[in-house]
Parts: sequence; C-alpha cells; structure tokens
Amino acid sequence: MMRCTSSAALALGLILVTLISQSYGQKLQVGYYNGKCWNYNVEEIVFNVVKAKFARDPTIVAGLIRLQFHDCIVRGCDASVLLNGPKTEKTASPNLSLQGFYVVDAVKAALEKACPGVVSCADVLNIAARSAVFLAGGKWYFVETGRRDGFESHQSEAIANLPSENMQVRDAVHLFASRGLSKEDFVVLLGGHTVGATHCDKFESRLYNYHNTGKPDAKMTSNMLYALKKTCPRRSKNQVYFKNNPKSHYRMDNTYYKNLLVNQGILEIDSNIASSPLTNSLVKKLAYAPGYFESRFGPAMVNMGRIGVLTGKQGEVRKYCGAVNHHKH
Repeated sequence: MMRCTSSAALALGLILVTLISQSYGQKLQVGYYNGKCWNYNVEEIVFNVVKAKFARDPTIVAGLIRLQFHDCIVRGCDASVLLNGPKTEKTASPNLSLQGFYVVDAVKAALEKACPGVVSCADVLNIAARSAVFLAGGKWYFVETGRRDGFESHQSEAIANLPSENMQVRDAVHLFASRGLSKEDFVVLLGGHTVGATHCDKFESRLYNYHNTGKPDAKMTSNMLYALKKTCPRRSKNQVYFKNNPKSHYRMDNTYYKNLLVNQGILEIDSNIASSPLTNSLVKKLAYAPGYFESRFGPAMVNMGRIGVLTGKQGEVRKYCGAVNHHKH
C-alpha cells in the first residue's frame, strides 16, 4: 500500500510546499529553497537519495531521526554533529553508535552537483529525517528550512547535554523545556524508538544489577527478562530491537507505546515514561488514540528543528558536511 501511494503523496507534498512558503519568524520557512537551485526541487532530490538508501537499508530511518535529535539537542540544529575531527561531538560516547552519516553525505553530494553551495547540511539533516519517516509509513510533514551550518563541534558539549537512557522523567522534561520543547514533544520524540534498536550495554544494569541491588529491575516481566538475558549476556555487544515483531521493526507506528503499557520498555527512560504520573496519560493517549502518534510525530520533529538555528552570517553552507569551509577559518 505504502509503495503505491508514496510517489503521489510526495508529488502533492512538494506542490504544496511551493504554494505555502509559510514564514516562521524571520528565521525558517517552508519552501525556503524554491527557485534557489535552478530548476531543481531540493526536497525531491533529498527524498530520492533517501528512498534509494532505504530500499537497501531500512535501519537508516532510526539513524536519521537520531542524527537530527543528537544534532539539535547539543548546539542547536547547526550540523555540528556531522563535523569530523578529534574531540568533536562525533567522538563523544553517546554518539559513537550514531548511524546514517553516509546517507547525509550522499544527499549532500547530489545537491552540490545540482546547485553548489546552496543547501546547508543542517537542512539536509532535517529534510532527510522527514523523508525517512515518510518512507517508513509515517505521515508526511512540512519541513522548515533556511538553516546555516555552524563552525564548532565539541565532544564535551555532547557529553554534557545529551540525555542518558537512565534519565528520570522530571529531568528529561526540564532538559526538553530548556530547548523550547514541551512535555508532549519529549514523549512523542521518544516514539522514534519504534523504528530502532539499542545495544545491550544501554540496559544491562536493568537485567543484572538494577541500581546496585544485585537484582534485575522488578518492573520487567519475567518473559521479557528471560528473552533479553538470552540475547544480552553480561558485557554483550549485541543489539535488540525496541519492538519484538520483526514485521514492524522499520514501521512508524505506535506499537512502542503499547509495549510500554505492558512493561515491555527496554531502556529505563522508556519504562519511566510509562510509570511516571507526569507522562503516563500521554503514553496511554499515544498507545490508544487512533492516529494520534502519527499526527504528532511530524510537528514534534519540526519543533525540534527550530532549536538554536543559525541564519545569515551566523553560519555558512558547508561544501562537505564533515568539515567547515577553509576560507571561513
């Protein structure tokens, strides 16, 4: 079903983008690149590259969503997570498992061929993530563009600012609020886990030594505990999908929230949002209100895409996403 309709929906979406060109503040707007790339449609170029990569490797959906998140939360959406070099954000421990850089590079190369020096890497990240969400069965949403790329990237900032998988809900809500994101944005964005996997070391303590008790986390069901211990012996490097149904590993749906309500959250933060009075009602709504997660995910990504945006001379358009342009430094 999705394959038949994706091209038609894409065409409609791209036509609407050209009609809307709606401005948000003076910073970002939908359709910013209209007419800026000769006769090429920037968002269509991005979509086609992502579509080709997705056909070969559906794990890029989670990879691209996570890349946008890890970029925006640290210095704002300035593509600082893409910069190579010693002590850059890429080298921080929470970022060592990031994936999808090769997709961003392929998109950027295609855009540089069409119209050199026009489309920022920060915008590539946001448009590519939307393309991936849609290809995985999510709802199409309009991406605001017009970001510039930053000049700096610091390992220490990534370590200090990225939320941990063991974070308490109250602390996570405060962190997101400090970036202009609501409690609902936080819970909805965690739903990106619905297309992802995680490594055993991220939740090993829940299986064997929860909060130094020497015992597993009592909130885990015995079946789940048995299954996870089988896949994740101590100090294992294996990975586990957030959803246990292989047919929906790469589908944007609300199964993640349904799993949380039957104590099948894998990371501690997943389990916490289901049990916390601050977020439990939201988790229920996302699990049971038809279409609610699908309609909210795009707007939450758009809100995240507004964090700390650089425009005009505050930034540049990198020729290659892994390095700042030489003449600027």
